[in-house]
Amino acid sequence: MSVEKVREHLKKWGRSDDILEFKTSSATVELAAKALDVEPARIAKTISLKNGDGALLIVSAGDTKIDNGKFKKEFGFKAKMLTANEALEYTGHAVGGVCPFGLKNNIPVYLDVSLRRFETVFPACGSSNSAIKLTCEELDTFSLNSRWVDVCKGWE
Repeated sequence: MSVEKVREHLKKWGRSDDILEFKTSSATVELAAKALDVEPARIAKTISLKNGDGALLIVSAGDTKIDNGKFKKEFGFKAKMLTANEALEYTGHAVGGVCPFGLKNNIPVYLDVSLRRFETVFPACGSSNSAIKLTCEELDTFSLNSRWVDVCKGWE
């Protein structure tokens, strides 16, 4: 089970028991915000994108969208979402639970600066009914972040 891979990943930092699991779905920003009783912007959504023959992940605040111009300037190619099957294939997590932890393959993770507005954020943990409360510093460390980027819009 994908959440178990995330739990194993978070053991390195003593946070495996901090995963929250809900009786209801948290598969979308809106559902996760409702399950956690927080504003949607504090949901750290993971966007899975094509990267040549592979993939990359952008983790951003829940109220953002990829800014195509910023993305192309940062990465040198156009942003294109993975299909649900591709997301599962590359990350090991199904859409609704995709997160930057316990990944099936070694794919780069980038954190968007839109997250830095918050003291704590809530990324998913490998299932469509899980999350964990993290500071941005913890998210940076636990996600093995490649670097912080500014590739989203809608939150400024």
